[in-house]
Parts: sequence; C-alpha cells; structure tokens
Amino acid sequence: MTVTVDRALTGDVLALPRRNPDGSVELLEHAVRESVAWEVPSGPARTRTVFAAAHVVPRVGAENVPGAPADLDWDATLAFRHRLWSLGLGVAEAMDTAQRGMGLDFAATTELVRRSAAEAAAVGGRIAAGVGTDQLDPGIHPVDVIRAAYEEQLQVVEDTGAQPILMASRHLAAAAAGPEEYLELYAGLLSQVRTPAVLHWLGDVFDPALAGYWGARDVAAATDVFVDLVHANAAKVDGVKVSLLDAEHEKELRRRLPAGVRLYTGDDFNYPELIEGDGQFHSDALLGIFAGIANVAAAGLVRLDAGDVTGFRAALDPTLPLARHVFGAPTPYYKAGIAFLNWLDGRQPGYAMVGGLHSARSAVHQAETFRLADEAGVLADPALAARRMRQFLAVHGIA
Repeated sequence: MTVTVDRALTGDVLALPRRNPDGSVELLEHAVRESVAWEVPSGPARTRTVFAAAHVVPRVGAENVPGAPADLDWDATLAFRHRLWSLGLGVAEAMDTAQRGMGLDFAATTELVRRSAAEAAAVGGRIAAGVGTDQLDPGIHPVDVIRAAYEEQLQVVEDTGAQPILMASRHLAAAAAGPEEYLELYAGLLSQVRTPAVLHWLGDVFDPALAGYWGARDVAAATDVFVDLVHANAAKVDGVKVSLLDAEHEKELRRRLPAGVRLYTGDDFNYPELIEGDGQFHSDALLGIFAGIANVAAAGLVRLDAGDVTGFRAALDPTLPLARHVFGAPTPYYKAGIAFLNWLDGRQPGYAMVGGLHSARSAVHQAETFRLADEAGVLADPALAARRMRQFLAVHGIA
C-alpha cells in the first residue's frame, strides 16, 4: 500500500498553527486521514539488521524536572520496547534517544539496561546498549579515569547479555590530546569485549560537545582515524553507527570498511536510500526516528525482504518530511518529537519527558509533527491522536 494524500479522510478536521516566514502564526485546517493497515512482520528483517533507539517514559506525578534524577514509568517504558520487538526491530537501549546526557542519569541508565535486557531475553528480542562515561561529573578528567568509566559501563552492559555500543564520550572529546589517545583507548576497550561491539560516531550536530571527535575537526581526517581503528580491530567490531547527517560521507565510509563490518546508518535525514543501498553496498540501521515510525519501518522492511524495493521506498519516503522536521535544528532536542509521537498514539499516558525536556519544542513545532505524521500514515490511531492534539493545543492557548 502506497501512502498518498488521497487516503480516506476520517471527517475530523483540526485547525493547526503554522509559523509564517515573518514569524507570525496562522491557523490552517487539516483533515485527518484514516490509518494505514501496514504489514506486520513475522520476525526480524532478513536482509537488514535494524535497531530502533528507544525513548523512555517518565512516571506520572514524578518530579521529572531539570536536574532531578530520572523517575521512569517502567511498565510504559518496557511495553514500548516489546512493541519494537513485536515489529521485528531490535532495541538500541540507553542511547541518546533515551536522553543520555539530557536527563537520564547513570543510576536510571543502569536499571534501564538491566530491565530491558531481561525482557529481551524473555521474548528472544535483539538488544544492544550504550556504553559511555556519563557517570563522571562534567568537566576535564584524565584519560585513565575516562577509560575506567567506559570499562565500568561495559561490564554492566555485557553482564546483562546485551551487545555493547561504545558511545562517543563528551569527556574523551574534552580530554584527548589527539588521534593517538582515541586509538589507544578504543583498542583497549575492544580487546575486552566478549562479543563484537558497535562503534558509535555521533556528530556535533547532535551534540556540540563532540566536535573534533577522533582528534580532528576536519571530517575527512577524523574519518581516516576512524577507519584505521576499525581495520585494526575488525574481529571485535560488529559494525559502526554513524550519525553525521551526510549521506555521501556514509556511502564512501561503508566502501572503506572491512568485509563483514556493518554500517548502521544514523542518518535520520536520508535513511531510505541508505538502507536500500546502491546494488553493491547498503546500510543497516540504528535510528532514533524508527522509535517514532516503527510500524512504517517494519512494513517497509517486510517489502524489502520480499525484493520489493519500490514498495519499500513507497512506505519510507513519505516519512522523510516528518523525520527531517523532528530532527531539525536544534537537533539535540529531537527526543521531544519521538516522545510526542508516541504520546499522540497512546503509548504513554502524558506528554512528559525526564528532565522536563518536553518543553524543548514549541506547540507550533509539535502541531507540524502531528500533521506530517498523519500524512505519512504513521499514526496507528488517528482519532486518538486528533483528540490529544486538540487537548495539547488548548493547553497552549491555541484554539
């Protein structure tokens, strides 16, 4: 089924605010469409390895305000992961989508990984989890201290049975004197992993504190360091997760990787063409947007497995305007769009985030999120989403 603007209408019409180029806001009518009966996979995709980076749900009534320890609704948080597994997607746990470094403290992270890994084992779901250094206080630390923080988290993740994802570290970006310190630290970590790990390169568009990662601000020079690291440790690297929002860079990088090392795209702007590939190389996926469009992503992968590339693109291409909006500047706040989409569709009781991050996007921005999600066929329950959208606008004084 191709998603088009000609889908049947529900009869429900909302007045949605839209910002004009001069900064003024006007209300425009939006006719809500019927839901799409997307294909449901019988298991994980066969031709691609795909993870959705999952968000977390705060407990209703908790003091999830800036600076407070995260207080999670475990039932809702874990139920969301079960939905991803039921759609054949792997779960990338405790990544930046789960608000690492933006509200999710280390104690909550540790509990999240342990609980999610146990649930994954119970249902045979695939899970990988982020290994970082965020138990350290902000600021400059010696590289040996940073290495020890990585090792502590690596043991936590591997003891649960989850696959480790070695995340980019703000502390390492601040402390490393050059490429050699990156290479030495990562080689030491990779020598310890029990199962091949995923290397995570998160660009500064997602986190400005990571500028100059791999010891160079020039992307080409940083890429050379990164590729050298992978080639020197290929047996311990399952894949690399690259989030630079640069499709051409990703295509070139995947050609330079050793045979058998996957490139998990983190490009939330260009994922359909990168996952499809060019006939010789393709990207697998580890994407935050897949936590917001899981039903469409799963259906697209069913089609790709069947050799229906046209059907795959017909499902995924209409989600690109939504993804580019959710991940628009300032990109670090994309998490608010992921949580908003899941609240609209009834997968969490309220639109709230740990650390008060739900305030990071405006009501006008989220109205556009709703419109684009509806047009792409993402909303599983458009009637519920429309009711919640009206409530949201009313709370924000937009009627």
